[in-house]
Amino acid sequence: MKASPTTELTTVCACGRVEIVATGRPILTAACYCDDCREGSGRIEARPQAPRVREPDGSTAYILFRKDRVACRRGQDLLKAEKLKATSATNRMVATCCNSAMTLAFDRGPHWTSLFRSRIPDAPPIEMRNFTKFKPDGVVLPNDVPSYHTFPLSFVGRLLAARVAMLFGP
Repeated sequence: MKASPTTELTTVCACGRVEIVATGRPILTAACYCDDCREGSGRIEARPQAPRVREPDGSTAYILFRKDRVACRRGQDLLKAEKLKATSATNRMVATCCNSAMTLAFDRGPHWTSLFRSRIPDAPPIEMRNFTKFKPDGVVLPNDVPSYHTFPLSFVGRLLAARVAMLFGP
């Protein structure tokens, strides 16, 4: 199902025991090539029978939603945070039942949660590619969407707009 202002996107782990729903319009859909995203996704994919997380070009694609619009419907007790370091604020939430990457969220601070695009059939298309300076050697970026060496101003602007919208209610 494609995202729209009244959409409900559902991500389900590979075995079906964990289900997370996001409502409303996504903030954006992006593919990230940063070292942390590539390493975190690689660690999850290295787990036994883990489904694919990364895109064929080595990036990790996310669909960002306001944190207040994401909820676990089923299997909360099966979610476990995967951190790159014990002190990392970033949590890649993995369904321990089947090692499916589900969301990326933070211990504190940011007002958004990212769903792993690889878990959502017929997910919205990628709108931009970020941190392309870290892309794997030999990867040629398609020119289907804008690509940026870091976070572009438009990315930051959309996050700020979502934060302001949260202040005024649903």
